[in-house]
Amino acid sequence: QVQLVESGGGLVQPGGSLRLSCAASGDSFSINAMGWYRQAPGKQRELVATITSIGSTNYADSVKGRFSISRDNAKNTVYLQMNSLKPDDTAVYYCNAAPAIGLMRQFGSWGQGTQVTVSS
Repeated sequence: QVQLVESGGGLVQPGGSLRLSCAASGDSFSINAMGWYRQAPGKQRELVATITSIGSTNYADSVKGRFSISRDNAKNTVYLQMNSLKPDDTAVYYCNAAPAIGLMRQFGSWGQGTQVTVSS
């Protein structure tokens, strides 16, 4: 069992930046893949970015060049640095952790979500 606790969401103006954090505890030795998904009102949950234990990353096309995912394996923590934020980035952001990338959406552990609102 893995527990994930997110932090760092909030309200930011367009063009601004936020940094999300997600700390894993519990059965964390089984974690290889960590990442972020988001869900806007009325839309399906979508992948934002993933990172493996060796640092391989993957990003949704909509955030490439603006968002950066990183992790501290010693702290079992994953971060999402979000720059040049747009109103379309407004969503609840969820942390996810799983033994492999391919297992994340269906079998991964989820955090409680943190709201990110981009508005002037």
